[in-house]
Amino acid sequence: MAESPPPAEEMLEVELRNPAVAALLAWLWPGAGHIYQGRTGKGLLFMICILSTWFFGLALAEGNSVYASNRTIARQLVFGCQLGAGMPAAPALVQAAYLRTHPTPLWDGFMAPPIEEAGRDELSEWSYALGAQYDMGVLYTMIAGLLNILAIFDAYGGPLVPAPEEKKDAKKKSEADTGSSGDTPKSDPK
Repeated sequence: MAESPPPAEEMLEVELRNPAVAALLAWLWPGAGHIYQGRTGKGLLFMICILSTWFFGLALAEGNSVYASNRTIARQLVFGCQLGAGMPAAPALVQAAYLRTHPTPLWDGFMAPPIEEAGRDELSEWSYALGAQYDMGVLYTMIAGLLNILAIFDAYGGPLVPAPEEKKDAKKKSEADTGSSGDTPKSDPK
């Protein structure tokens, strides 16, 4: 007769390697920290889901949903969320730094802050031209950044599993509730 495999809770063993390096990699490129730790399936899942959400939002707003600007606290908070996605937000930082010393943006204005000069409000033009599509693009990129922040915590701390002592306490409580030591409770014939 074949032996049955040990319970799943005893089989779970995750080697996290260096959690700080995994967290940094997870921030730089979604899923990279998990792949570094050998959790390839989870890393690829995060990479596909987070980056597809990010790039879908960017496409919805025709590349204008992500930009770094210090004009308002609301915009700083929006970009802070988007920056959670890591390297995909880097062009916005490059544009912001470049525009401090140059009058025109790089890359045809990709991820550049809107122009606000006398008689022209480019942000209003984007909102008018794209309607709700612009707002949805901003929302999708924010959600992607926030999701990646959760993935970064997972890369740093690993999967949330109870400590061995908690498992033993839960098993004892379960045994006390059933009135046996792992056997199924017997029905009372009447």
